[in-house]
Amino acid sequence: MTDHSHETPAVEEFGSMEEYWDDRYGQDDRIWSGNPNVVLVREVTGTPPGRALDLGSGEGADAVWLARQGWRVTGTDISGVALGRAAEHAAAEGVADRIDWQRHDLGESFPEGSYDLVSAQYLHSYGELPREKILRSAASAVAPGGVLLIVGHCGFAPWEENPHPDVHFPTPEEVLESLELPDGEWEVQICEEHDRSQTGPDGRPGHRRDNTVKVRRLPK
Repeated sequence: MTDHSHETPAVEEFGSMEEYWDDRYGQDDRIWSGNPNVVLVREVTGTPPGRALDLGSGEGADAVWLARQGWRVTGTDISGVALGRAAEHAAAEGVADRIDWQRHDLGESFPEGSYDLVSAQYLHSYGELPREKILRSAASAVAPGGVLLIVGHCGFAPWEENPHPDVHFPTPEEVLESLELPDGEWEVQICEEHDRSQTGPDGRPGHRRDNTVKVRRLPK
């Protein structure tokens, strides 16, 4: 939800969120930078690779980066257009055999299995999104000794002209509380806000506030 190179269509104009996001991705050949998210790279670099789940994988930059580090990745998104583009990216990078692309409306269905890393990077939507439910499912998918990494916005970018008042950006403490993690089974490694540089729609550099929650399921 950080790209504003085109006017965002109203969700109400579409019959489903799948149609909305397919249209959103169909507006251009690429709507994201193609680079992996900075926090993901920082927190995962040096970690022994295993199985990873990338929630809201979009055009596949994070999943491709993980695969290049040796991870076996399941990438999931609501948009078939985005998944097709992600698969092309993976093939071009020579890691197509390391990524399983799955289409899910995460509020309705969720990938099976357990993972050493579950990553949810900017899992926001202008439409209805049961984010807390999805993130609890994400926590349930973390294997013993594995990590759940959640990165989100603290608010709209300063150049947003028409903020959506019904979109709530939770604090990292609210995110952590909403996970409902059982006592004694998890270690909180990061729960904080931070600034991030981001180029605005006019091409000039700017800043916005994000937050990160990183929790590790303790080994049995």
